[in-house]
Amino acid sequence: MSAAAGVSAECFTAHRRSLFGLAYRMLGSAAEAEDVVQEAYLRARAAGEVPEAPGPYLATIVTRLCLDVLKSARARREAYVGPWLPEPVPTGDLLDGGGAAAGYLVERAGAESPAARMDRVESISMAFLVVLESLSPLERAALILRDVFDWEFDALAGALGRSPAACRQLVHRAREHVAARQPRFRATEAERRRLFEAFLDATARGDAGALAAMLADGASVTPDSGGKASAARRVLSGRDRIARYFIGLWRKGAGAIVTRVASVNGAPALLVYEGARLATAVGLDASPAGIDAIWLMRNPDKLARLGAALPLLPSRGLPDARA
Repeated sequence: MSAAAGVSAECFTAHRRSLFGLAYRMLGSAAEAEDVVQEAYLRARAAGEVPEAPGPYLATIVTRLCLDVLKSARARREAYVGPWLPEPVPTGDLLDGGGAAAGYLVERAGAESPAARMDRVESISMAFLVVLESLSPLERAALILRDVFDWEFDALAGALGRSPAACRQLVHRAREHVAARQPRFRATEAERRRLFEAFLDATARGDAGALAAMLADGASVTPDSGGKASAARRVLSGRDRIARYFIGLWRKGAGAIVTRVASVNGAPALLVYEGARLATAVGLDASPAGIDAIWLMRNPDKLARLGAALPLLPSRGLPDARA
């Protein structure tokens, strides 16, 4: 332990990106993650002594604060109007690892394989974050710290107040749970991009047959409005129903909306603006079998930060996703 009084602002800033990424994965909310990171800073500044290696110390503070937030979040989620989705976040600079993406990815020393980087990008995908919501708070924390941040079990034990053996069990259960709720094989980045382009093209042409054909068995649409915007209030399933739903949505807004394509949660997403306001964000998750899930965000509270980060561009109608 050092004799320094609290963590310096410079030290905290050096770790802020990874702390924010940890909090966002834990909470599924960028707004709540920012609040947690700020509270962690205040607590770390007030501490009498800090370890010489402050990163794990700060991450432990953030983890415990997130666990406190999750205790009250369950009641709020139960009272939520309609399906709940994580707050979408911009990841437009994923390819170079900076900018808008920097707060969500975990820095790695040295070279990294394409597969390892894909795993890190997947850890902020909507599909993964939705599955995390079905874990217990302790399982979620253990899985994220172990599999995303590469913590050893002894460090996990200290952060979670459990024995290393208990932490191994938490991670084991969490991995089994996640594996059972995600496709066995993932689409490559190129496959996902191709499906996204085909999805936009079929929607723009009003081709329900083509749209239905690219959906995997068991595909679903999860709309999130929080009761604050017009949207279905339950998960939609069935290829034909999903195809008709999206073509109907597009026809309603044709000519009155402006759109752009951007990287959101590590994958292409369609952003729909009404005037200068971001009104809708649509993204998809895919496997080699096709589109497995489509998420549709309409809650204005969850779109505010995304809209501020990705303002309106001057293009009307459904864009060319290949641009």
